[in-house]
Amino acid sequence: MSFTIEERGKRNTQDYRVFFKNSEGRYISPFHDIPIYADEAENVFHAVIEVPRWTNAKMEIATKDPLNPLKQDVKKGRLRYVANVFPHKGYIWNYGAIPQTWEDPCHKDGDTGCCGDNDPIDICDIGNKVCSRGEVIQVKVLGTLALIDEGETDWKVIVINVEDPEAKAFDNIDDVRRLKPGYLEATVDWFKRYKVPDGKPENQFAFNGEFKDKDFAIDVIKSTHGFWKALISQETDAADLNRMNTCLSDSPFCCSDDDAKAAVDATPSFDDEDPIPATVDKWYYYEKK
Repeated sequence: MSFTIEERGKRNTQDYRVFFKNSEGRYISPFHDIPIYADEAENVFHAVIEVPRWTNAKMEIATKDPLNPLKQDVKKGRLRYVANVFPHKGYIWNYGAIPQTWEDPCHKDGDTGCCGDNDPIDICDIGNKVCSRGEVIQVKVLGTLALIDEGETDWKVIVINVEDPEAKAFDNIDDVRRLKPGYLEATVDWFKRYKVPDGKPENQFAFNGEFKDKDFAIDVIKSTHGFWKALISQETDAADLNRMNTCLSDSPFCCSDDDAKAAVDATPSFDDEDPIPATVDKWYYYEKK
């Protein structure tokens, strides 16, 4: 199963979008149409890369737009770039999401005591390859961190690309601690402080910031897949989310290829990029509390 992307609009502007196609050349939703599993028997999942490692543009699946392309987040009318909090530069992993999952904002998690953040579940790929924006990879789950982001549950699942040359050496979160010393601690530090330059307080974590193991993480993913199933079948009301898809024939939101193409054609054609602001490279320094 392979996927390609089609860029629309101008990079580094609010019009920029990244649409997805399947191996048949049909437009698809990366939220709804890409299967959650690459190999269910082996618990290998698909992951959509939104932000390549070491980049700053806060790209994300546009859950409210037709076909859910990638777009850059906007805050207070401006494109959002994640600040560099020393010693980090941009995202320190390939960052993305697992398709066909949804953190239900009406469901209070029994472990965190907070409701979901209304998005697909996030992943941090710790593999060696710097992926490209919109790349769809197959991943092994190693564990998860329970971030509490502005009062919402925001799971961060730690994964590794199955094509990574070191992937066979990783089977659980302890392997990350053993083979990539310091990476998990840096991950907690990154998520704790990445919004501080925006004037916000440090983020908090459930479980005192401890990572949960692979089995726990897989159970969390499966629960969010269940929430997504209710969403796409209209058993759950989510008026602000766009559930348009092209491959789920049983879904009331399944559309024709012509309708999908019309949604893409309604966006601006691909154009040259605008420059990234020089301020994106600034480093911020804070004493750790």
